[in-house]
Amino acid sequence: MLLTVSIGNTNIHLGVFAGQGDHAELVRDWRIHTQQGLTADEFALQLRGLLGSDIEQVTAVAGLSTVPSLLRAMREMLPRYFPSGPHVLLEPGVRTGVPLLVDNPKEVGTDRVANALAAHENFPDRPCIVVAFGTATVVDAVSAKGEFLGGAIAPGVDLAVQALSEHTVTVRKVELMPPRSVVGKNTVEALQAGILFGFAGQVDGLVERIRTQIPGFDGDDVAVVATGYLAPLMFSECHSLTDHHPHLALDGLRRVHERSRRTRSRG
Repeated sequence: MLLTVSIGNTNIHLGVFAGQGDHAELVRDWRIHTQQGLTADEFALQLRGLLGSDIEQVTAVAGLSTVPSLLRAMREMLPRYFPSGPHVLLEPGVRTGVPLLVDNPKEVGTDRVANALAAHENFPDRPCIVVAFGTATVVDAVSAKGEFLGGAIAPGVDLAVQALSEHTVTVRKVELMPPRSVVGKNTVEALQAGILFGFAGQVDGLVERIRTQIPGFDGDDVAVVATGYLAPLMFSECHSLTDHHPHLALDGLRRVHERSRRTRSRG
């Protein structure tokens, strides 16, 4: 089995795949809170606790991290706790098959690359707009050829809630859920309306601008794919979203791993 590990600033998303190619199946997945100070041994202990006896069936690992300290921890952990290999860590220089048509490809987060690869493979020959709802809200454009064209990055929903609670004396943290109306009748509902509907309007506005300003994105075949741990909350509130893929980055990591295996077998 292949263990995939996508480390973000807020959550670590883990998944185990059985099979390969068209027969690959995500059999289990977990999300845990990101602890930036984790050592390689502590990270391995967390994985062992989640996988249990299934850890013995893991034959390879594919991972990425937007947190540099945890990328180092994962790099130390893999040969020590998963010695069989082969393993792939997605970082600048790793070949993914995704052309990065931006000013500085090394600046593109590896999670965005994994999402772009998986989106193109899941919606082949179609332009894709990937909307990742995480610590940041990221809206990326992927051409019908699978080229990463760039995107827009805005603060995420959780950051907005945290900022309001920290900088406004009369505002407290609220449960993120749709209110009864866009016009809140109390402070909690007013906050829920402003946050959920406000972010939905932001996403719809960015998607609309991509569709009208970027060549090739004005047709009816554009897939607008939501992913990230907050996607279930936002999907029904955004009119522009067409699909929800909760495991997009993990699927991208699986595909990077399979590409790496094919390259090694030819070598």
